[in-house]
Amino acid sequence: MSIYLVRHGKDDEGFRGGWSQRGLIAEGIEQSQKLGQYLKAHNNLYNIQRVVSSDLSRAVETATEIASELRLPLETSSNWREMNNGLIAGMAHELVEEQYPGLYFSTLRMDEEFPGGESPIDFFTRIQATFKKLCEEQLLNKGEENILIVTHGGVINIIYHILNGVEWSNKSKAYPSTYTSLHHIQYDAGKWEITMETLSV
Repeated sequence: MSIYLVRHGKDDEGFRGGWSQRGLIAEGIEQSQKLGQYLKAHNNLYNIQRVVSSDLSRAVETATEIASELRLPLETSSNWREMNNGLIAGMAHELVEEQYPGLYFSTLRMDEEFPGGESPIDFFTRIQATFKKLCEEQLLNKGEENILIVTHGGVINIIYHILNGVEWSNKSKAYPSTYTSLHHIQYDAGKWEITMETLSV
């Protein structure tokens, strides 16, 4: 019984992410294509039957390449979005520094919202609930379908904290999540465990 999490491909790092609808750069598209080809070539190992993506552009573009290679339909959901950073989503870093000097995810209090966005605790609660629902659905299905979720680094980081029993905050050290990295969640001996897979793609 497996869940696979994938971080989207590379986007333009000169802009704030969060709920930005900026898409992938050319390198990110290539990364996504290579991961899709890898999963297709190793389909006997992964046996992915369902692909779900955050509905933000950089995730959808990544998932589209993967779903196309696997010849699977693509589902999208806003529940798997990155932290809602409100008014600064997609803004150039220099412009954010001018208009909102010193405003970063890590500088917020846990209950403090980005202007027009979420607070860190809102973000954690959303992902915790979304992930819990997914795990419950997988158990009800008795592992009959392996699912791949294309999402974001912040989301994957929260899930690592949850499954490893580590308290999360917006100041927590992040678990590794490189572009198009693949993270395997498996149910074994009555609990879910997560590992990052090292791929040669």
